[in-house]
Amino acid sequence: MTTAAIATPAPAQTPRPIWFVLLCASRFATSLSFMVYAGALVPAMQAWGMSAGEAGSIQTAFNVGYALSLVGSSWFADSLGARRVFLWASWATALTGIAFAFFARSAESGLLLFALMGLTQGGTYAPSIMLVAQGVPADRRGAAVGWLLAAGSLGYFASIAVAAGLAERFGYEAAFIACGLGPLLAALLATPGLLGRPNLVAGGGARRLRGAFRFLSDRRSFLLTAGYTAHCWELLGMWAWLPAFLTASLAGAGGDGAGMRGLWIAGAIHISGFLSSLLMGRASDRLGRRAVLVAMGVLGAACSFTIGWMDGMPLALVLAVAALYGFSALGDSPVLSTAMTESVEPGSLGAALAVRSILGFGAGGAAPLAVGLMLDRAGGAGVAGWGWGFALLGVGGGLATVCALLLPADRPDRS
Repeated sequence: MTTAAIATPAPAQTPRPIWFVLLCASRFATSLSFMVYAGALVPAMQAWGMSAGEAGSIQTAFNVGYALSLVGSSWFADSLGARRVFLWASWATALTGIAFAFFARSAESGLLLFALMGLTQGGTYAPSIMLVAQGVPADRRGAAVGWLLAAGSLGYFASIAVAAGLAERFGYEAAFIACGLGPLLAALLATPGLLGRPNLVAGGGARRLRGAFRFLSDRRSFLLTAGYTAHCWELLGMWAWLPAFLTASLAGAGGDGAGMRGLWIAGAIHISGFLSSLLMGRASDRLGRRAVLVAMGVLGAACSFTIGWMDGMPLALVLAVAALYGFSALGDSPVLSTAMTESVEPGSLGAALAVRSILGFGAGGAAPLAVGLMLDRAGGAGVAGWGWGFALLGVGGGLATVCALLLPADRPDRS
C-alpha cells in the first residue's frame, strides 16, 4: 500500500458544506424506499398468499438488482465521473420508486418492480462514497462516511416506522405509496447540491482493471473485501427478517397499536444503526480501522446467534438485543468503506468497489432467501425456525471477525 493510495487528494478548493448536507439529505430520502417491503412484509405475505420462501425471494430479487447496480455504477464512476453517475441513478430510482409505489399489487408485480428499484437504487451508493472520498481529507473521512451512512439509517428508521404502521392500519398499498416516493425527493435534493461539484474522471480502463483486482495480491484489500462480503450476508439478512421477527414478538405481547409497533421495530434496528454509523466512523479515525472492525464483528455475531432463540422472552429484553444487533451489524459499514478508499488508488476506486459489490451483495442477496427456506424447513416462525435462521446470518458475522483480526495493525492518519 503506497502513500499515494492512503492520501486521496481532495479538490484544491474547500467545498461549501451545503453539497455534503444535501448529499446526506438525499441519502435519507432514498432510504425511505429501501426498507418498505421489510416493514410491510407480514401484511403483504397475507394479501399475496406467499410462503416464507416466496416472500424472501422478493427481497432477494431486490438485493440482486441492487448488487448489479452497485457493480455497474461503481465501474462507470471511474470513466464517467462519480457525480454524473450518481445523478443519473438518482433520477432513475425516482422513476422506479414511483412505479413500485403505484403498481406493485401482487407477488409477481412486486418481485419485478422491487427488483427494478434495486437495479437503479444501488447506483446511488458507491458514487456517493466516492464523492465524499474526493471532497473530504483522510483524517476526517471516517466521520464523513459515517454521517452519510447514518443519514441512510435514519431513512431506514422512517421507512420501517411508516411502512409497518401504515401497512397494518391502512394496508400495504398505503405503505408502498408513502415510502416509494422518497427517491423522487432524493433526486430533487441532490441535483442542486451537486451542480457545483467537479465531475472527476479517472484514467484508462487497463489501470482500472488492475485496481479492481488489487485485492488478489494485497493482503489488506483482500481481507477488507472478504470481510465486506461476510458483513453483507449478515446485514442484509438481518434487515430483511428482523422486522418480521419483532412484529411477531410485539404482536404476541399485545399492547401498542400498529403505529407504535412500527416505531419500536424501526427504532430498535435503525436508530441504533444511525448512532453506530456516527460513532464508529469517528472512532475509526481515532482508534484505527482494525480495532473497530474486530469489535463490531464480535458483537454482531453474538447477536445473530442469540436473538432468534429469544422468541417468547420478555419484550424489553428482545428489543434491547435487537437494538444492539442493529448497532453492531451496521457499525462496521462506514469503517469498511473508508478503509477501502485508503487501500486502492483513487483512479481505480470505482472498479475496486464494483468487484467488492459483486461479492458482498451477491452473498447478501442470497441471505433473505436462505433464512426464509430455513423457516419453512423448521415448520414456520417458531423458536427453532427463528433461532436457526438467524444463526445462519451469524456465520457471516464470525467470518467478518476473522478477517478483521487478520488485518495488518493500523494507526489513525493524523496528517
